[in-house]
Formats: sequence, C-alpha cells, structure tokens
Amino acid sequence: MVQPYTAVGLIPTVRGVRKRAEIERNLDHIAHLIAAASWLSSLDLPVRLVAVPEGALQGFTDEVFDLDHVTYARETAIDIPGPETRFLGDLARQWNVFIMGQAKARHEAFPDRFFNVGFAIDPKGEVVLKHYKLATLYPVEHSVTPHDVWDRWVELYGKTLGAFYPVADTEIGRLGVLMANEGSYPENARGLAMNGAEVVYRASYPHPHTGNEFFEIQNRARALDNNFFVVAPNMGTYYLDANADLPIDTFGGRSMIVDYKGRIVGRHDYGAGSSYVAGAIDIEALRDHRTRAQWDNWMKDLRTEVYQTIYEQPIYPKNLYLDRAPYNHADFRREVIDRQIAKMVERDIWAKPSAYGPEGPKGR
Repeated sequence: MVQPYTAVGLIPTVRGVRKRAEIERNLDHIAHLIAAASWLSSLDLPVRLVAVPEGALQGFTDEVFDLDHVTYARETAIDIPGPETRFLGDLARQWNVFIMGQAKARHEAFPDRFFNVGFAIDPKGEVVLKHYKLATLYPVEHSVTPHDVWDRWVELYGKTLGAFYPVADTEIGRLGVLMANEGSYPENARGLAMNGAEVVYRASYPHPHTGNEFFEIQNRARALDNNFFVVAPNMGTYYLDANADLPIDTFGGRSMIVDYKGRIVGRHDYGAGSSYVAGAIDIEALRDHRTRAQWDNWMKDLRTEVYQTIYEQPIYPKNLYLDRAPYNHADFRREVIDRQIAKMVERDIWAKPSAYGPEGPKGR
C-alpha cells in the first residue's frame, strides 16, 4: 500500500549559466530551498517527492541568447548521472525523498549534441528515470529530441512506449515526465498514461502563457484526461546570466499540483522570489478510481483503431538533426516553422486566411 504523502514543487531563484561550473550556485540555492520546503510541508503528510522545475540548474541561456549548439553541448550541458545529479542525490538521501528535475544533457551516442532531459532520483541517490523531451519550445529551444534523430533512436531503443515515454515504478507510485511544451500536446500525456504513469512532473512554462491560463488549463486537462497527478512547479525570479543584477519574473508564477480528476490540490500564484508549492498525493485513491469508476476513467474506452487514422500522414519532419546541428532561431523559422504552416494549408487541414500570400503568411 502506498500511503498518502506530500509532493513539493520548488519555485527557485535561478541564474542562467554559460559554463557548467556556474551550475553550483543554483544547486546551493536548491539545497536551502529543499530544507525550508521539506520541513514546513511535512507538518501535514510526510514529504516524499520534491520537484525541481525546468531551468533550475542551467537557466535558459541557450534559448535566450541563441547560442551555438555544439559549444553549449561541450561547455554547459551536463551528464546524467554526473556531479550535478550526485549533489541532488545527496539531498534525496538526506530528506528521504524522490527528486524530479531537468537539465540540458549530453548523450554518449550523439557527440556534440545535447538533449533536454527530465529525470528522477530515488532516496538512495540513484537516477531511476531519464526522459528525453519530445516537444521543444519552438522556435527558440536548441535541444535535440528523439524524433530529430529518429532512425538512430529507434535503432538504439526500439519503437516502444518505453523508448519515448519511460515510467519509473517506485514506492511512491509510477513516475513520468511531461516537460513544459510537451504538455501542450495531449498525445505526450497520453503516451505516459498508456505506459502506466500515475504522478507526472510538468515544468516550467513562461509568461504571458501562464498569466493567460495556458499552463493551468493544460495541467488540469492532462490530469483529468489521463487520471494522473500533475506536479507543476514554475520557475521563480530569473537572472539572465551569472553576472546579471536585474531580476525578472519571466515565468509568471501559477505553480500547482493537480489531482487525477483535474482538481488543484496545491497552488502558489506568486512568481517573483523563491518559494514552493505543496499538495497531497494519494496513489491508492487514484488506483481505486481507475478500476471502479464507470465513466470518468477515460482510458478504458479508447477506440484505438479509429484514432490511428488521425496520424496516418506525417506532419513534423523526423530526422531533422540526424546529420546536422540544430538551426539557430532565424533559420528554424524559415526552414521549419514557415514550411510547416504552408504544409497545413496545402493539405487543407487549415483554411487559407486572407492574409496568406503565394509564399506564405504576409508580414514574414
């Protein structure tokens, strides 16, 4: 039996990094924040899960400054496991918690490339889950995804749910990762659910999309659609790089924890500063609901043969970065975004708007 417990999502102050050594400053801050959050949040149910939002280790310098992919891979990306996850592993042992987080990280099979990797560390300090982000923040994120190197990825890992939607079966439930823009696509959440996920880490999401409720709508819908918990801390105050003296609330708050019926069971709306969000996780209640409810445990009713027809024709190009480094911002918009929009119009999936010219949307 999995007893109810508290999940904590950290809301840290972060400094963007350009060199791997600069991550240490952010890790030290995380250590202090875990101490405060774990102590106070455990006054109700014991804290068993701590989620560290996307960007908490390295920030988003590769995206903000349109940095060269290869240089970032060599100088800033980490290895998992490595010194940074060992630091977090020490914290997991100290507080007897699972820690879920994210980092831009390398992969031994893809030299001079980096991926956006979500991970989970158990209370023994061991990495028990690695998830490679499937949908980056278009058009600015430089990370490679498994779909960008599709042929090689399938050769390495196969074409299975576990190859793209890995889930760790742990003493606090089955853990999965749905980072940031991944949660904008219902299919990514459904892939985790079909692989058994019960508690899903989803962070971070920028303002104005948080303030305009995209983040909340998506989190609650993904939780309800798939009957799993969503732990969604957002970033706190952000400094663009290690030497910046101007703090910015880039992310707009709205940190939350959502239960398997789409109800918010923990929320923290404030975005500037450092804080945390906490809420109760009841795995046994989730499992009972999935096996006894007649209607709103949706997945038992999936008509998979019908839904397969939706995806018979490919849309986004696979193997985009199998033989080249990722595009910079301008090239990505020209070579990918504009072509994808044109494809949707040409296939008559989207109706052509009046502002659409012979070479694509006017004003580009």
